[in-house]
Amino acid sequence: MLYIVATPIGNLEDITARALRILREVDVIAAEDTRVTKNLLRHFDIPTALIRFDAHVEHRGTDGVLSRLREGQSVALVSDAGTPLLSDPGQELVAAAALEGIRVEPIPGASALLAALVGAGLPTGRFVFEGFLPRTSDRRERVGEIAAERRSVVLYESPHRLVETLQDLASACGSGRACAVGRELTKKFEEFVRGSLADVLAHFEETAPRGECVIVLGPGDGAPDAPPEVTPEDQLAALLASGVSAKDAARQVAAATGRSRRDLYALAQSLPR
Repeated sequence: MLYIVATPIGNLEDITARALRILREVDVIAAEDTRVTKNLLRHFDIPTALIRFDAHVEHRGTDGVLSRLREGQSVALVSDAGTPLLSDPGQELVAAAALEGIRVEPIPGASALLAALVGAGLPTGRFVFEGFLPRTSDRRERVGEIAAERRSVVLYESPHRLVETLQDLASACGSGRACAVGRELTKKFEEFVRGSLADVLAHFEETAPRGECVIVLGPGDGAPDAPPEVTPEDQLAALLASGVSAKDAARQVAAATGRSRRDLYALAQSLPR
């Protein structure tokens, strides 16, 4: 059995009784950072062995975990905090295990994504999760897609990049777009800053953010509507209204559209003048 176990994102009281039982019962825990998970296990007096499973070893780590599962061992996959696979490694492992018919069982629990979304005060009926924005040339394209998004958008960001990301979003989405930033979620100094992108940006330009941050954007207006199609009839009508003869109007529209001059001339003659 492969268990996907959510762990607290700050407040240790958020771990579930089921998660604690699974972490005690499995043969091994595959952890993104064994030092972080060791602290969690020590707090709850859980002696289960740990193996490393982070983005740097995910490919070969997947093979190692699959070998254990094939031998009949049970494995719990955890990230440093929250629900695994959400901007954390593990997708390759889950896909490979499922393909081999190995049972995969999620153990739900804490998630920064959902905590920020429900605390933001913005629409929750439809939303999209963008994770961390890329630092590469793809960043501008991704920000443009977010600007056109008609659903709420949730993003993760580190504190030292938060202001830059808010600036990019305000530039693309407009400074009036509704926004909330959740900071230090579930911890002692948890904070939500809500308002327009301009308001939230001004706050963090004045007060340097600390701790991991989650940005929630309200729905945008979407991409600009495509201009209405101008039909040959519209073109003819405009030319006739400007004083062009039916014959010349048909000739000009035929040249522009490839339509039959004869048909266009007949159409032009049927239009009111």
